[in-house]
Amino acid sequence: MMTSERLERCLSVIRWTPNTLARYFGCDVSLVRAWLDGQFKIPADVGSWVEAVAQAHEAAETLKPKGLSGKRLRLQ
Repeated sequence: MMTSERLERCLSVIRWTPNTLARYFGCDVSLVRAWLDGQFKIPADVGSWVEAVAQAHEAAETLKPKGLSGKRLRLQ
């Protein structure tokens, strides 16, 4: 069962706001905020999906190219 704290962490990992999650699921943001506040239980299917997406993002971070910070295109 996903906790409100874990949902908040997962949203941070995938760089989504509560509004983004609400739009994705087609629900009102007040429901997502209620999950985050611990007012309502997070449905198992929602928790599983968000967890899977967060894990995929965490894994992708290890493949992120390094050494591009500050690079610009130089036209000659």
